[in-house]
Amino acid sequence: MSTALELPAVDGVAGVQAPSRVVLVRPHHFTPNPMTAADNAFQSVLGAGPGTIADRARAEVTRLAVALDDAGVGVALFDDRTSHTPDSVFPNNWFSTHPDGTVALYPMYARNRRAERRVDVIDLLKRDFRVRRVVDYSSAEYDERFLEGTGAMVLDHGARLAYACRSNRLSPELLADFCDDHGYEPVLFDAVDDTGLPIYHTNVLLSVGTDVALIGADLIRDRAQREMVVTRLRDSGKAVVELTAEQVGRFAGNCIELTASRPDGCDRVLAMSTTAADSLRADQLSVIERSCRVLSTPIPTIEGAGGSVRCMIAGNHLLPRGC
Repeated sequence: MSTALELPAVDGVAGVQAPSRVVLVRPHHFTPNPMTAADNAFQSVLGAGPGTIADRARAEVTRLAVALDDAGVGVALFDDRTSHTPDSVFPNNWFSTHPDGTVALYPMYARNRRAERRVDVIDLLKRDFRVRRVVDYSSAEYDERFLEGTGAMVLDHGARLAYACRSNRLSPELLADFCDDHGYEPVLFDAVDDTGLPIYHTNVLLSVGTDVALIGADLIRDRAQREMVVTRLRDSGKAVVELTAEQVGRFAGNCIELTASRPDGCDRVLAMSTTAADSLRADQLSVIERSCRVLSTPIPTIEGAGGSVRCMIAGNHLLPRGC
């Protein structure tokens, strides 16, 4: 069942890049996923019992939902009361929405993540928004090909670019299929941490907003690739904020720009965790704040599972019915 917080009175297209509505999933039996630990270096051991961890995570999702709602972002909040989907708090990996009325469903690398796909979430989108088509890539799981949504890809909707770093969670062939189907150009590169382990999801390394992009460029070790990616960002009109490896490790790249509706109009917010926001330098914040204001909330328990605020948010780019 879903609990939908009241949606703001905004047409949903104030910015193609920054959705005014989001979907969150609040888990009731949260725990770091043992099936993803091998290739997710951002996961950590949480020093508390399972019940305490679950309670803390549930409270963190609730706080994020309230913070977004208070800021003027529409939130559809779904509860996950099952105990077999430890990563359900990260719904952006299994579905995405698009301004042309498309909903896409994605194949997941870890077998215990595949049950996260929920009919009730899609049914809510169909009921309240203009869904023109549902494109389902999930059968690629049977061929051991994966594309974990807007975790594996960071999409620039305006420039029609799909940034993606190679990992177990992304099949370059499936990325090419997605880009052909939706009219994006793939920007494929390699990024690794200090131990040489590939970065598991592009969205922990890169965030693309309307006018600004945050990127841990130094994690793209190949100089030609690094220059290519940064050039593509700048050529598409973004001010580029380069993050250090330490800042990436504190989830500064795992953020998302959203449109916030207020009685006096709309503005943009960059939603991130308190851990991420506290890692930013004054000069970096100055560049970001020319485009949007930072909205941060603490989620230390969920970050122990290897993802942060961007991973928790599935943006809703669909037009509401009646518009």
